[in-house]
Amino acid sequence: MPILPQLTDWLPTTKKEVELRGWDQLDVILFTGDAYVDHPAFGAAVIGRIIEREGFKVAIVPQPNWQDDLRDFKKLGTPRLFFGVTSGNMDSMVNHYTANKRLRSNDAYTPGGKSGFRPDYATIVYSNILKKIFPDVPLMIGGVEASLRRVTHYDYWSDKLKPSILVDSKADIGVYGMGELALLELLHALDQGKSIEELTDIKQTFFLRPQTGEMEKSVWGDIHLASHELCLADKKSYAGNFRHIEQESNKTHAARLIQEIGDKQLIINPPFPTFTEEQMDASFDLPFTRKPHPKYEKRGTIPAYEMIRHSVNLHRGCFGGCSFCTISAHQGKFVASRSKRSIMQEVDQITKMDDFKGYISDLGGPSANMYKMKGKHQGICDNCKRPSCVFPEICSNLDTDHYPMLDIYREVDKHPAIKKAFVTSGLRYDLFLSDDKESCTKNSYDDYLKQLVTRHVSGRLKVAPEHTSDNVLKAMRKPSFKLFYKLKKKFEQINAETGLNQQLIPYFISSHPESTIEDMAQLAADTKDLGFKLEQVQDFTPTPMTVATVIYYSGFNPYTLKPVYTARTKTEKLEQQRFFFWYKRENQSWIKNSLMKIKRDDLAKKLLTAKPNQQKHAFRKKK
Repeated sequence: MPILPQLTDWLPTTKKEVELRGWDQLDVILFTGDAYVDHPAFGAAVIGRIIEREGFKVAIVPQPNWQDDLRDFKKLGTPRLFFGVTSGNMDSMVNHYTANKRLRSNDAYTPGGKSGFRPDYATIVYSNILKKIFPDVPLMIGGVEASLRRVTHYDYWSDKLKPSILVDSKADIGVYGMGELALLELLHALDQGKSIEELTDIKQTFFLRPQTGEMEKSVWGDIHLASHELCLADKKSYAGNFRHIEQESNKTHAARLIQEIGDKQLIINPPFPTFTEEQMDASFDLPFTRKPHPKYEKRGTIPAYEMIRHSVNLHRGCFGGCSFCTISAHQGKFVASRSKRSIMQEVDQITKMDDFKGYISDLGGPSANMYKMKGKHQGICDNCKRPSCVFPEICSNLDTDHYPMLDIYREVDKHPAIKKAFVTSGLRYDLFLSDDKESCTKNSYDDYLKQLVTRHVSGRLKVAPEHTSDNVLKAMRKPSFKLFYKLKKKFEQINAETGLNQQLIPYFISSHPESTIEDMAQLAADTKDLGFKLEQVQDFTPTPMTVATVIYYSGFNPYTLKPVYTARTKTEKLEQQRFFFWYKRENQSWIKNSLMKIKRDDLAKKLLTAKPNQQKHAFRKKK
């Protein structure tokens, strides 16, 4: 008989659950904008389990009500050490609004998918409430929202340049990135009786201090950014800051960043080294129940959990450095991978879940095929400033061997309880499409692609070329669209050889910096020629801490400080999207007139001339 889970198998969320453990005071209380799912894919659960592992008493308050008498913020009393606050797995504004700033009607991190269970700017709202009720208790913020807003940043939803989130949240200290190691140092330092103000030398933290003349230099070296006030006055100064921010976030030996904000100084300490395999395993091997808290049983399923409940994350970090992506800004450029033992142990756990039907939904990571990849010679990586290891070309020092992933895939395939394991995370196909036959053999490129297509695709292989224009792709830090043609050819060849009938589904983005109406028309024509009829597309959404967002707001490339065209108005953005839908009658007259104005009648003819047997494909949903 299987042992049924008990309420005490989860971290406590109520006073009653705290009392069930025999505790009269907690050491740490965490507040999160997500429902509490005790799973390694949910940040608050990971942080809570790490605190528990260290022998401290911790509880989680998920989705507290910020609109009533604030009883959720008071119910667990005063923690001995600190409050921790996160908006959840997503920035609350990205969670709430589409690229057109339309309010979403659902929330994937809430039972039943219902919206309205977290406020806008959740980290700020929760922190202000806690500081008002418990002014003397140390308050730490972390997670994606805090991490990506740690310095002067552009907020798309208010269309304003905002200071570090510490200013508006009134938090004492912030942790950026994947913050387990910073958390441990903070936790033990406070337990030893140190004050929060004393904790100025912990890596991967950021905090405000009064300006008191000349600062003592750090052991890491200092880089002084343009002040927040200068950024407000001069967009080029704001853009110039980002080069330092991005480089120092991803260097092995990074400097401390300092920025003046009014009468205070923002201090951002450099990040910790990339996690070792042992550290990764220790995080994933924590005693998660892998299930939502029982309190949600009658409120409906949690969509985000449903997506990942039978998935396995192999690694973290991404060295792609895409201009529009926040992964490297939060998880780091260098990839940290789990051991095969840890991965197979989790696979085995999943097969024993009562709802498991034999299918692993994803064997992946931020980019599915970066497992175990790193520099061949660490000394070269230690001195590297490149934000991307694969753009403008793949670094000669990067080990792109796909065999370790292939080994994992085959080992999972052999598991007697697994019918099929899918790979649904995004792929970097530029990592395995080489013309060098020796390199293909040595790094298992062709073997990997064949294994992927024949064993781990559910009818559709989704990839993200993002655009067809070389100018736009350069701005995105993505490879030439010519590689997509090569992938398509190999994909179709494998299907033909194995008798499969699968589709290749490309994702595209409109309104990205550098993308003009002409570029979008060309994209539409190119994809039409390939037989694609796009139905849903992604419009570029400016999110804090990306190159593309800096360009969107400032108009300048932060590395060259040269002007860059970007579609900024709602009309411009919608016009770019209309080219995707060339087949809709209501768009055709507008497309023809727009292209005639820029003397591209040839593109109009390509788009508006009927082509037989046009394929239909469903694409990434509009956000």
